[in-house]
Amino acid sequence: MLSRLTRLPRPAALAVCAVPVLALFAVAAAAPLPFVIAQPGLTADVLGSRDGKPVITVTGAPTRETTGQLRMTTIQATGPSTSVTLPDLVGDWFDTSRAVMPREAVYSSGGSDEEIEEHNLEEMTKSQSTASEAALGYLHKNPEEVKVRLNLADVGGPSAGLLFSLGIVDKLDGNGSGGDLTGGRTIAGTGTINGDGKVGAVGGVALKTQAARRDGASVFLVPAAECSDARSELPEGLQLVPVTSLTDAVNALRALQKGEPVPSC
Repeated sequence: MLSRLTRLPRPAALAVCAVPVLALFAVAAAAPLPFVIAQPGLTADVLGSRDGKPVITVTGAPTRETTGQLRMTTIQATGPSTSVTLPDLVGDWFDTSRAVMPREAVYSSGGSDEEIEEHNLEEMTKSQSTASEAALGYLHKNPEEVKVRLNLADVGGPSAGLLFSLGIVDKLDGNGSGGDLTGGRTIAGTGTINGDGKVGAVGGVALKTQAARRDGASVFLVPAAECSDARSELPEGLQLVPVTSLTDAVNALRALQKGEPVPSC
């Protein structure tokens, strides 16, 4: 076989060799790959309403009317069982409004679509509980006397924790001097939070900044460890403020109102 192939005219030999190579590329192009394609998702004002109900409801303590917005941000990604192929990746790799991400970075729990959705909703429920604990701890409120109910259960994941905590602080205490924590601005951000008010990193920050600016935010609170990611596709007119804790975030928003310097990425 080899000896006869070497006696073919050169163009013919090259054409024969190209057949298995092209077939290999065709198979590779159609094969599913372990990635998801993500884009900016919805944002929601935690100081506002969702489906006709307030996102934050507090009982056991007086609350205040607020102005401005505190918008939690999300990404929208292809489902865990969606097949993503090489042509899909090539088409989206150079689109700054989309991102190609490892599947495990978005769906770390594994499992079926239904199991992952259930897991993400559980994470959101835990995040809401922890956000309440952090906010009430920051304000030195007794959680047995002051109860907080959060109505945003149809969005999955824990990354809205910081914004939930800030919303509770604004509802109960504002900026601590009679004004709004937002200063009337539209503030957006992302970040997990634990019961002690420590802010943790999340995924898809560059896409979330795009969602924030699209929906009118001028300031974006970002976990300090993710500054470089947030800067990578930063929309014009959006100010990044890095934070490591709920206290950092509150202090930064107070400083912005006073025209004082704030940390920057």
